[in-house]
Amino acid sequence: MAELSISRAISLHAAERPHEAALTCGDVTLTWLEFERRTNRLARAFADMGVVPGDLCTIALPNSTAFFESAFALWKLGATPQPVSAKLPGRELEEIVELADSRLVIGVDEGRVPKRSCVPVGFEPDPSIDDSELPDAVTEFWKAPTSGGSTGRPKIILASVPGRFDTDAPGFFLPTTSCCVIPGVLYHNAPFSISSLALVGGNHVVNFPRFVPEEVLAAVTEHRPTYLYLVPTMMNRIWKLPEEVRAAADMSSLEIAVHMAAPCPAWLKEEWINWVGPDVLCELYAGTEVQSITWITGREWLEHRGSVGRPFTGEMKVVREDGSDANPGEVGEIFMRADGGRDSTYRYLGADARRLRDSDWESIGDLGWMDAEGYVYLADRRKDLILRGGANIYPAEVEAAIEEHPAVRSCAVIGIADDDLGQRVHAVIDAPQGVTVDEMRVHMGERLVSYKCPDTYEFVDEPVRDDAGKVRRSMLSAERS
Repeated sequence: MAELSISRAISLHAAERPHEAALTCGDVTLTWLEFERRTNRLARAFADMGVVPGDLCTIALPNSTAFFESAFALWKLGATPQPVSAKLPGRELEEIVELADSRLVIGVDEGRVPKRSCVPVGFEPDPSIDDSELPDAVTEFWKAPTSGGSTGRPKIILASVPGRFDTDAPGFFLPTTSCCVIPGVLYHNAPFSISSLALVGGNHVVNFPRFVPEEVLAAVTEHRPTYLYLVPTMMNRIWKLPEEVRAAADMSSLEIAVHMAAPCPAWLKEEWINWVGPDVLCELYAGTEVQSITWITGREWLEHRGSVGRPFTGEMKVVREDGSDANPGEVGEIFMRADGGRDSTYRYLGADARRLRDSDWESIGDLGWMDAEGYVYLADRRKDLILRGGANIYPAEVEAAIEEHPAVRSCAVIGIADDDLGQRVHAVIDAPQGVTVDEMRVHMGERLVSYKCPDTYEFVDEPVRDDAGKVRRSMLSAERS
């Protein structure tokens, strides 16, 4: 075990393997020594701008090596990176920055956020600034991602973990001194956390300016990673590439291909299990709050079809609306409890936890059930549930059936107010190759009982979900109400 500050971990790898690749994003690759020196210089530049230990600093950069440099420079000062989307509207950005009381906003022009110091995209510190190792520093909260979560309002989640990790076991089942391909948007918690900890573990991290399925397969073939991060949207887009493109990819180096962040349709998961192997494809389920985490291999999944696994840290249970414990197989709200109790894994800024009778049991808004062996199965988000004529309809189940159609790239299913039924089921579909309503009705009628099939269909010309597989159903519903 070698527990070090994030700063010292990078210095260690730079000293041991200075000229090996540490980080690749698009056409840019940095060696460990380059990454160490550039983050040291940038940290001193940020310090000159007033950043001190304990500060939260907002990063609004697109995927790039600059994003990583900014985060690691802040950690080297004992500050906390607070990542947000580079496309965030001005008002929403201002609200988050105000909530975080950010010392610095990185990735925006000066003046865009009133009364805050801003660092524009493309900023390079003065080359005369010292790039030698800094005094050691450890931030109290190692990250501060944002999430709408079950409340629908932006909130900041302060991770109650300091910026110090075991370089031999950095977390997320990551390897060490290997290669990890992580094609995620960095303002989302999972790719940000996994990429950062992969670097702490001395891995060459390969990220991308944006998700392009062919480029991900090319990177796996070229860099021979042992670890691949995915979300179901990525899996779907990769799987729907021409068969000859998939066949040309060499996936044999992979020891773990882990997916998370959204429910994965069973048909898609089976295809991937057959492709990369049942011991390679794995799934992790947790909230950003990480009160509890499950893990399941493809081999286990084949025996517990549809499950996201059993908790390996913390506890989970399913609760009825009246607060009583649900029976095995009964759908209810999933509550989690951290091993260390309340506040041991996170703290909210701008929200309160949804607790069960003011206990240590907390919910992030997911519905699901558990079997008699303790395996967890997800139904959907509590706030996304559609109530049609008295029947509960889970959008994820309907979306999974829609996405089986080979012409569909992405979709979202929402409930729209209806005078007769209470809500009707509406599908928003992105199908670049074209598909008709009649074709979709036949397709869905072969897969779901009639009351779950969409009442109405809408076709759009752009992806409904982002590269992390996220969709704002509330926004889609509001736009169509």
